[in-house]
Amino acid sequence: MKRVLAVGFIVFYTGVLTYGNACHFLRFKTSSHPLMYMIVWDMFCGWSAFDSRTHIIAEGQDEKFYDLTHAPWGEFHPYGYVGRENYDQFQAHTGTMGLNVLKHTRHEPIARLFIIEECWAKKYNLPDNLWKMRYDDPKDVFKYHRKRIAMLPDGTMTQSYTSFNEFHAHQTVMDNPRLVQQSTLGMPLFTYDPNDKPGRDFLGDAELEGNGMPAQVLSPSAPSGN
Repeated sequence: MKRVLAVGFIVFYTGVLTYGNACHFLRFKTSSHPLMYMIVWDMFCGWSAFDSRTHIIAEGQDEKFYDLTHAPWGEFHPYGYVGRENYDQFQAHTGTMGLNVLKHTRHEPIARLFIIEECWAKKYNLPDNLWKMRYDDPKDVFKYHRKRIAMLPDGTMTQSYTSFNEFHAHQTVMDNPRLVQQSTLGMPLFTYDPNDKPGRDFLGDAELEGNGMPAQVLSPSAPSGN
């Protein structure tokens, strides 16, 4: 009986896995049901080699800084030991968490709030005994810090930056001149004729300069660093 159950489980598991891979390959009903997320191949995509933590910092008018990540009443950990601010990948609500701490605490007038991303390679999460077994070099943890958001005390966002991974992925692509030129040549741009009637913008390819960039129309871009 145990052998029958074991064989049945193996057949069921491999069958579901094969079905999920086929749906992912053929783009067939990959989002037809919530359970499809558990069997399609891309459920493991997006994992990064870097670990990160989010810090909420407030700057007072007297240039004194306050840590809003750890509130006086304690930090909420929805899963394990990581605070809830670290689950907001796109920083949509992290600023609101900091404003809530300011709302329920006494402090000097606040000038700005900062959302800081701290990143390091996940290999440094290994315990010291496993690190010595795997690497010959000493465990010298190096961390990167990147500003994600700057906002005013009333909640107005003044600056917004991409994450550490997105920024370096963009820098990797932009470091290849051939890819930059090809992407620019194949980019359709909205051009505007001031002599034409309002509301009649058209989609076309602008004339290019010698370096491959449009002569009159440039695609909008956000600040690439801090």
